[in-house]
Amino acid sequence: MKAPFSAYLIKIADSLKVVVQTLQEEFDYVSLLASDSNGFAMRTSTRMKSVNNDTLASERGFVVRVYKDGLYSEYSFNEFDPSDVENTVNTIRKALHASFAVLKASGTKVYETPVLDDEPIVVFEEFECEQLPEEVDMDALMAKLTALCEKGMELGEDMIDVIAVVQSTHVSKMFLTKNRDMRQSYVISEGTLVPRVSKNGRNEMGYYGVSGRRGAEIFEGLGKEMEKGVRLTEELLDATRIEPGEYDIITTPKVSGLIAHEAFGHGVEMDMFVKDRALGAKYLDKRVGSDFVTMHEGANVLEEVSSYAFDDEGVLANDVTVIDHGILKTGICDALAALRLGIAPTGNGKRQNFEHKAYTRMTNTIFDSGESTMEEMIASIEYGYLLEGMQSGMEDPKHWGIQCIIERGYEIKDGKLTGKVVTPVVMTGYVPELLGSISMVSKDRQAFGSGACGKGHKEWVKVSDGGPCLKARARLG
Repeated sequence: MKAPFSAYLIKIADSLKVVVQTLQEEFDYVSLLASDSNGFAMRTSTRMKSVNNDTLASERGFVVRVYKDGLYSEYSFNEFDPSDVENTVNTIRKALHASFAVLKASGTKVYETPVLDDEPIVVFEEFECEQLPEEVDMDALMAKLTALCEKGMELGEDMIDVIAVVQSTHVSKMFLTKNRDMRQSYVISEGTLVPRVSKNGRNEMGYYGVSGRRGAEIFEGLGKEMEKGVRLTEELLDATRIEPGEYDIITTPKVSGLIAHEAFGHGVEMDMFVKDRALGAKYLDKRVGSDFVTMHEGANVLEEVSSYAFDDEGVLANDVTVIDHGILKTGICDALAALRLGIAPTGNGKRQNFEHKAYTRMTNTIFDSGESTMEEMIASIEYGYLLEGMQSGMEDPKHWGIQCIIERGYEIKDGKLTGKVVTPVVMTGYVPELLGSISMVSKDRQAFGSGACGKGHKEWVKVSDGGPCLKARARLG
């Protein structure tokens, strides 16, 4: 079935167009983004249960962006009376003129930016989905997840709890200008199992899940993750610490995705180029990795939680080749940063919600596949580690430093896994050095979209990342 576009937005669309048309009489550019997204979040275990209607992507509201005399300004609101458009326009106009006046009076230095392009575009996209969040039987889903947690408790003697966390959101967005009418509707869902174990005073937990641009039907896949998740989490109870040093490594797809996200996701967000806060600006068309490294970024790269028809600035979704066989070709860019850099936007302008500014943000970031198998990669290592699972990551776009906290490492000796497990594993290094050391890439790849990404410490949005298995050289501790 198609995820139906918001009936509420359809009802008020003509009135919103009048708002745009009226403001266009005194501003050189006017856009209006309208959002109506709803869903649910559910959390259960053998000890607690909770349900609420608030997810990261849930919102209902509007943001107007205008341009005049080289400056942009925005106004957001969440109440709109289609029978009183004049009052809405007057409120918006008053607020916008006040913001321009403050800038002028304060003598604030601003980026003088050209006017945004407004070539005619019409989009109406309703993406496929099996089960809408608003149609889910919440009691039945809670019962199913609780039973899954109880089953998990029976799978291991060291279990102290199993937590299941799921959320599903039906997203509808409409972008209007003088020449554009763009509408999209889709559903994104994710589910995570968190087994918790304890033995001899030591506590450990793991994270295993499913995600996609799909409905609540995706949660059926959690059952397949349970047995493996419990077994892997119990392994951590007997894991030891790694001896710090430099090792040959193999990264599984989750770890490969973490590297992609931190290294040349954040590292090539081109709004940082405008502010001279990213080293990547100086390396365009230069080598930043080995010939085995090709990386894509964009909402059209694959189908996951950050796959859409157009971004929050009315730019069509894209598939950008960021790195081509080790050469940094381009970055990703929101519309305003693109104007300031004199390039085309890539469809990466995203807002946390209608009350937040649009920034250059990642969508789906993934390494391309290669020709090797996991068996060949393991056999090629004299001593090193197979890294699996991710906990968090950080990057420094200004100096290309990277830090990845990885759930576990499996020791490899003389081309074979020894069975020894280490946890946690912290991988650090200089990005081109790490990517330059990649010497083998597996044939298959995966992407993951659980969790969210912040711009620094804030501005949270949905993203996905992944890739194949990679053989590289890295500093571990």
